[in-house]
Amino acid sequence: MDFKQIEAYVNVVRYKSFSKAADASFFTQPTISTHIQNLEKELGVKLLDRKSRSVEMTVQGEKFYKYAIEMINARAQAVDAIKSSYDSIEGVLEIQSSSIPGVTFLPQLLSEFKSLHESVQFYVSVSDTQTVVDNILDRRGEIGFVGDLVKHTSIRSTLVNQDKSVLISPLSYKLPKKISIKDAFNHPFIWRETGSATRKNFEIAASERGLDHSEMKFAALIDDLNGVIRGVESGLGVSIISESVADKLEGRVGISEISDFDEERSFYMIYLKNSSLSPAAEAFVKFVDDKSV
Repeated sequence: MDFKQIEAYVNVVRYKSFSKAADASFFTQPTISTHIQNLEKELGVKLLDRKSRSVEMTVQGEKFYKYAIEMINARAQAVDAIKSSYDSIEGVLEIQSSSIPGVTFLPQLLSEFKSLHESVQFYVSVSDTQTVVDNILDRRGEIGFVGDLVKHTSIRSTLVNQDKSVLISPLSYKLPKKISIKDAFNHPFIWRETGSATRKNFEIAASERGLDHSEMKFAALIDDLNGVIRGVESGLGVSIISESVADKLEGRVGISEISDFDEERSFYMIYLKNSSLSPAAEAFVKFVDDKSV
């Protein structure tokens, strides 16, 4: 059994795709496929079900997966211990991030960490908060960044950043610099994902003020922040985004403070409590913790 085969298997499971696994491990797709085939042949069982549109584990694959993770991390920790050098950290650090961290503070964190550990490579997947949490729990990535405090017994959360949410609108709307949630309901909304922490918190705030969020006007559901911004610019509707992102759009969209939704958004780094992390992930967690103190 070769560690490259195990790594290939873990990445295919994490990303439910041979092509995405190839990207994450910086291999070619045919190489990934060959590693999986050889691993299945050696074990004498089928690990993956390739019939569906996304690749899923078989029953035997699920049993093997948890051991595969531990083997990879144990090997990396052993190598790191022998080298006995914090500066020698290398490997691919797999990160799950919700939209706002992914386009605001996370790139800077990665750049600063990369300057300390040049041999580390990053694979970052951007989705919504709930998907990030689910992926971390399923070990599809070691570290996550989300816009909501995760209250799960298996996950450790660290506050790393805070920001404020604002309403952006097409310039043609000519909305005032300050607007209420009730007034915002008069305009069609563009939302990112159903699992978005921003959307969930806004709907809670609306409900607390006696507003039924089901009566909101919906223009579109777009699972990409850049797509949301382009939709607002084109006049499709309004949306709620991070103030730090909105500030970069000055002159392209209208920006309004929401008078009764002025709470600061908190962003957290998350990872599994009782699971061994790779040396690269451990070093990154320490790096972020030190900056957050």
